[in-house]
Amino acid sequence: MRSLRLGFFTEVYHPVVNGVVASVDALAAGLRERSHQVYCFAPRVPGYDDGHSVYRMPSLPLPTRTPYRLTLPLVSRRNVNTVIKRLALIHVHSPFVTGWMGMRYARRYGMPLVYTYHTQLEAYAHYVPFEPNATRYAASQLTRTFANAADAVVVPTPAMAARLRDLGVTARIEVVPSGIDVRHFGSGRRDAAWRRRAGAGAGDRLILCVCRLAKEKNVELLFEALAHADDPTLRLGIAGDGPAREELEQRASECGVAERVRFMGVVDRADLPDLYASADAFVMPSTTETQGLVQVEALAAGIPVIAADAPQNRQVLGEAGIVIAPNARAFAGALAQVPACPDPLEAARWRAAAQRFAIEAQIERMEALYDSLIPVAAIPDSA
Repeated sequence: MRSLRLGFFTEVYHPVVNGVVASVDALAAGLRERSHQVYCFAPRVPGYDDGHSVYRMPSLPLPTRTPYRLTLPLVSRRNVNTVIKRLALIHVHSPFVTGWMGMRYARRYGMPLVYTYHTQLEAYAHYVPFEPNATRYAASQLTRTFANAADAVVVPTPAMAARLRDLGVTARIEVVPSGIDVRHFGSGRRDAAWRRRAGAGAGDRLILCVCRLAKEKNVELLFEALAHADDPTLRLGIAGDGPAREELEQRASECGVAERVRFMGVVDRADLPDLYASADAFVMPSTTETQGLVQVEALAAGIPVIAADAPQNRQVLGEAGIVIAPNARAFAGALAQVPACPDPLEAARWRAAAQRFAIEAQIERMEALYDSLIPVAAIPDSA
């Protein structure tokens, strides 16, 4: 595969911690390991400096309580001349300001444009202070318009390909699951200290949820399930932070399970393998993900996954997980069946299932997609 100069444009990046950032990071790192040059363009965050690997654009705070920023479409002339003009392809990870910037540069300089559909925007209508139905309609229109302007759209699951077709997307769609470092997430060890930090003592069963604390993640379902289960040995550890943390803490109290729930805050990605391996099961209450990388990370760590029923969750887990109705009684019943320690034979099966999502497989498929879009004559001599 020829070496390529690739431009990534993303609306959200470090220091934000979420699945999109993890996916962009993993893809960029994997491509660089294969000798490609990847240049990331993202909004500037005051007080945060990640060195010279990312080209930061001016940004403004949004009027809502969120770590995300409003990007100003400004790139220095120097960076346009020395970086953007020399790219072979632009890959955008958002249909908002940075996405339109990437599209503008791709069209201006005759480069192919790839768009990864990371987010079901309609599920985030509650963040916009307008009538929800009108907001969801506008989000669907934006997705369709932007996707149809790309040369290829990447989705992580067949369910999302079907979703885009339902929205009226006619552009080329490629299903390329987002990848993880399977070996990294399989390297964790069960650790009593991590179990204590997650709120589990000797004899307890630790249920783990890793997510951003936001309304669309449906975390309150887990509190209701704990209340229905009425089992004092069930403990829930939640790794992550977000705008709904205070509301969720209050909801846990209202459900009478606050003593069995531990809000751990953001856990460093390097520590996640040990945290996963220290849990007895992983829970995925959200039905709004396009893939849900955390499910794959949990499988790679060798723990069972219990997920809310949604097409994308079924496609990710296959026969390796438990997919149940997204209601408290169904989750309570599943939690009651969680063993005190995962069976080694089952753990091996879950780890094997995670191999479908190895980052190496994603990189190979992305290279093939890029190669199909870029004429040989379009590769800059300096690539």
